[in-house]
Amino acid sequence: MGSRRRARESALQILFGLDWVRVAPGVAMEEYWTRFAGERPASYEEVRRHCAELVEGVLEHKMAVDTRLQAASHHWKLDRMSAVDRNILRMAAFELLHMGERVPRKVAINEAIEVAKKFGNEDSGAFVNGILDRIAHDQAPPRKDAREGDAPPRKDPREGDQAPAAAPGLDAGREP
Repeated sequence: MGSRRRARESALQILFGLDWVRVAPGVAMEEYWTRFAGERPASYEEVRRHCAELVEGVLEHKMAVDTRLQAASHHWKLDRMSAVDRNILRMAAFELLHMGERVPRKVAINEAIEVAKKFGNEDSGAFVNGILDRIAHDQAPPRKDAREGDAPPRKDPREGDQAPAAAPGLDAGREP
């Protein structure tokens, strides 16, 4: 298992614990590393640093992250989600919304799905994927030809003024 995955799994366990026990985050993290972390691989310090960044980031931005999650989770209130799914979503949403280029969107989503499959129930992976996909889609930068102030794409003079027909099975105007 990679050090980043291990950090995410550790952060999930700490965040889960913080949902149930009211202690300072630093105390919760130290307790986790002392009592529950298990083996200490060569990348132990890197795992701890990344885990702390995730836990502290989720807690610092919890209100904003929860607002985005609530908006993306149609028909689900956060307090009705399983604590595991909710904390996986918080962690991945934090990565998507606040870690910028350091964590590519696909990586944040795929890692969250894998952690959900390991720690959640049989439906957790699909549930997490659906909500994070909505958040990532909302965060996607506009295509270059759609940005305000950019010149429209050049047309082939042989083409008429009609828009090209969409390929069968695809929505017009959307990329596959």
